[in-house]
Amino acid sequence: MATLGFIGSGSIGTKIARLAVDAGIDVVLSNSRDPQSLSETVAGLGERARAATPEEAARAGDWVVVSIPLAAYRDLPAAALAGRTVLDTINYIPMRDGRVDALDTGATTAAELVQAHLAGAHLVTAFGNICDFHLLPLARPAGATDRTALPIAGDDPRAKEEAADLIGRLGFDTVDAGPLSESWRFEPETLPFATPYAADPDALWAAYAAYARLAEDPDNGNPPQWPPADPGTPLPASRLRTLLAQASRKLTADRVFT
Repeated sequence: MATLGFIGSGSIGTKIARLAVDAGIDVVLSNSRDPQSLSETVAGLGERARAATPEEAARAGDWVVVSIPLAAYRDLPAAALAGRTVLDTINYIPMRDGRVDALDTGATTAAELVQAHLAGAHLVTAFGNICDFHLLPLARPAGATDRTALPIAGDDPRAKEEAADLIGRLGFDTVDAGPLSESWRFEPETLPFATPYAADPDALWAAYAAYARLAEDPDNGNPPQWPPADPGTPLPASRLRTLLAQASRKLTADRVFT
């Protein structure tokens, strides 16, 4: 029986876990606290789900999803993840993670930074360019005419094949964006990031702008509706390829929201 491990079980991780359970894949969840803190999440996912420590989740998974803040990437259990195909959802958000000079200058990408720590693992960056609240409504069975595509990037061809197979089972097509050095093409605020999956992109960015202002200054207005009431819109692979080809790099200084 196939098993998908999770290190980080927040909004992205739990939604991917739901897709996996619905696809007949067992899931092993973990977080930075303890397995007991995930009891409600596990109960909601059903009998295919269980909680464990990060090391146990890493060793249990045929694939492992890493979904944590970049600031915590050095806490990932490198030894336990050695030899695994790791799907990395991490984005660099300076106002959350603190400043990283190598990322601010474009000397490397967030995915390359994580791969350097997980030297024995085969990293594939995925799921980081789509809002978590669009994952469930946009998933479709294989062969559906309105199937949505997600970009992936990685340095190991076999790992990318394995990741694409998993993502296909979860309900999405994939487009190969190249090696990890090209993963900037779908980092925050690039053309393929978030808005192509939104039914109302302007409303999505307005909600995010309000959320970002509130994060920087808690006294700056009322909390916005989050997640926004956006059902999502399918993004076909052909359109995603075009967006990736047209993408320009968004370093920290180039972003509207950091």
